[in-house]
Amino acid sequence: MRACVQRVRRASVTLPATGEAIGEIGIGLLVLLGIKVGDDEAAAVLLASKIARLRIFEDADGKMNRSLLDIGGRMLVVSQFTLYADCRKGRRPGFTEAARPEDAEGPYQRFVTEVKKLGIDVATGVFQQEMHVELVNDGPVTVLVET
Repeated sequence: MRACVQRVRRASVTLPATGEAIGEIGIGLLVLLGIKVGDDEAAAVLLASKIARLRIFEDADGKMNRSLLDIGGRMLVVSQFTLYADCRKGRRPGFTEAARPEDAEGPYQRFVTEVKKLGIDVATGVFQQEMHVELVNDGPVTVLVET
């Protein structure tokens, strides 16, 4: 699993066909989550714990010492198979490392469930749908996390 984690002031996801906002958060983390071939629910559990506890929020001294759990922030999780794009050859990315939708949805849903179990309020996009994501990156702070 691969996650692009962005510390945000706010983030939202909408369906372009309707313009309907389906997920929205204030201060917290936007997590773009990619599932690769062979990823399982155990990987989702590990990654959820890791991201929820990532110390990327500032403490009173301005150091990144606080986690999402520490600050009581929210998380917006969006499925993002393109995180496994292979651009080494040619100009068109290949996606053979990305799990097929029917194999990716279980680990994706397990990730969301595990984050909720930690007491974090979670918003999501719609799995396997085209979406528009808007965010105000805070810092900017963006980190990549993999299992």
